Amino acid sequence: MSLDHSLVGEPGERCERTWTSKDALLYALGVGAGLGDPLRDLQFTTENSDGIAQRVLPTYGVVIAQIPPARSIGDFDRAQLVMAEQYVELHRPLPVSGTVLTSPTVTGMYDKGSGALVESESVAVDPATGERYITTRSGMFIRGEGGFGGDRGTSEPWEPPSRDPDHQVVERTRPEQALLYRLSGDRNPLHSDPTFAARGGFSRPILHGPCTFGFTGRMLLHQLCGADPANFIAMSGRFTAPVTPGDSLVVSIWRGADGTASFRTARGDGTVVIDRGRFRYRALSSYQAPS
Repeated sequence: MSLDHSLVGEPGERCERTWTSKDALLYALGVGAGLGDPLRDLQFTTENSDGIAQRVLPTYGVVIAQIPPARSIGDFDRAQLVMAEQYVELHRPLPVSGTVLTSPTVTGMYDKGSGALVESESVAVDPATGERYITTRSGMFIRGEGGFGGDRGTSEPWEPPSRDPDHQVVERTRPEQALLYRLSGDRNPLHSDPTFAARGGFSRPILHGPCTFGFTGRMLLHQLCGADPANFIAMSGRFTAPVTPGDSLVVSIWRGADGTASFRTARGDGTVVIDRGRFRYRALSSYQAPS
């Protein structure tokens, strides 16, 4: 088993991605919109509510821009692959339905000893004008594929502020959350098949990392952006532990200056599942972060 290191830097072919109003609604349900209160997120979960126009959750950009690289990244056991990090930037709000051209590039393969970190970037553009809609960067950690003597890579230092968070939001995922989220396109059996999950060392199927990311992004959108997708700019985080469908998620948010924030997501038992959280948004007021 090995990774194809020659793939690094090779641009993939542009692929057309199209989505509909129904796709956007299904994604919103997949990341918990309306959960516990079906009237709370009607702008994201319905298209025909009186006086409420349908909007699209910004983290849906992760799904739209997600396409395979130019060729297979290597020969390895797919049960050993988990999401390690995610970044999404919206250059304009997503329409309810649309088409983009998306091109992926593997940007690095790093030797982490116990495994390999494979990083990639995807850019989605308007087919008519070439203007950017979405930029995503992601990292996949493949256990058992390290030790090849490559660069370990670097990461920016990150520490949460040494004060209580400005916001802390708690939501419980559904026991069937992964079965719902997978209908947005990620059919990895790690999230649905107990036998496959056991091969990866899990006692039962786990929640998709991008689903946890989407839950978190929706909470950030409500707390910092007035629930308006036009105020969302970019979001990133590193996955540190799995979530089991049915777990509670606790998102702690520290406001910064000039439309920035730090965040961390944990399970209800305190286990951190996303750290190094950074968020950029169009601030609604001249908020001053506590010193």
